[in-house]
Amino acid sequence: MTLDEIRQRLRRFAEVEAAGESPLYEHLARRAAEDDEVASLLTAAEDRFAHPTLLFAAAHRALQAEPFHELVNYYPSMGGSYGLDSGTWPLFRSFVVERAEKIRALVATRTTQTNEVRRAALLYPAVALAAKQAGVPIGLLEVGCSAGLLLNLDRYAYRYQTEQSGQVVVGPTKTPLGLHCALELQPGAMLPTIPKKITVAERVGLDRAPVDLADEEAAAWLEACIWADQPERQRLFSTAAALQRKSPPRLVEGDAIDDLAAAAELIPVSVPLVVITSHVLAYLSAPQRKEFVAALAALAATRPLWWVSDDSYQGSLVEVLPDRVDLAPVPGQPAFSTLGLTRWDGPHVLSVALARTAMHGERMVWLA
Repeated sequence: MTLDEIRQRLRRFAEVEAAGESPLYEHLARRAAEDDEVASLLTAAEDRFAHPTLLFAAAHRALQAEPFHELVNYYPSMGGSYGLDSGTWPLFRSFVVERAEKIRALVATRTTQTNEVRRAALLYPAVALAAKQAGVPIGLLEVGCSAGLLLNLDRYAYRYQTEQSGQVVVGPTKTPLGLHCALELQPGAMLPTIPKKITVAERVGLDRAPVDLADEEAAAWLEACIWADQPERQRLFSTAAALQRKSPPRLVEGDAIDDLAAAAELIPVSVPLVVITSHVLAYLSAPQRKEFVAALAALAATRPLWWVSDDSYQGSLVEVLPDRVDLAPVPGQPAFSTLGLTRWDGPHVLSVALARTAMHGERMVWLA
């Protein structure tokens, strides 16, 4: 990837993804876009993985190894309490440039693997709808599972804040992890009925590089991928990781397309299958996304199958629900994803866009 393309990605990240979400990363991305020496660190990554979040995760991980460095003062994830000031960028710049070899090595060998547990609050209503249609305990198969935290979505408690009904509480009452999500309604939409519980019979995760949370270095990298000025996300990750270690799902290494059927075979064919994808299809090319949907359709011909997707419209639902221009992003507007539920009835594909969703699971807008 050229340096100019890297600069463009940094600018877009600052203006669209980080704006209003992460003052620290927005500031650093804007400055990095104008600094060739810093921006060029991302050229060590494979083109499809050369995203600004990878650069900031590498810097975060390097800082974790030097917890007494002055830059820590600007990282709330590591106990820092400084706000943005004139020293933020110079200190960050000198830190990464002086460790350029280490940063490049991380960028070249790692990918952004944000196992964002708050996204479970977005997936839960759609998975619950699929489970209701199935009528029996389901099997969960997450493609792009990272450490598999979303596979435990039935073990978390949820509080959906609504204008119409106040706080809607679902999930088990005795759990160490509770997630909050603002649930708004598009004009004309009805508040969804969200079941109190989901019964999951089997759970399997598929990833090109699944993360074993018992591996301290692997777990530290996942923490480094969480944006540094969002310590609440760090806390939720740690709680979910501790819960997962007590009853880990089965995680298998493999390709999202070539190994999908083999991963599905780990769940008995008598168990209805719900495949979930969350912010992973963007890493596939457009032809690969078509192949993935074709692989799902082929699998659906052999067993009852539902696909719950939470990704950009262009990166997922456009393949099964075309011509929904209302779901495409608007230039200059905050980015959002689309929660979709798809199933196959013989040769027919039945797909619905359920909600617009925020990147990290903090809010959703239910669609009419």
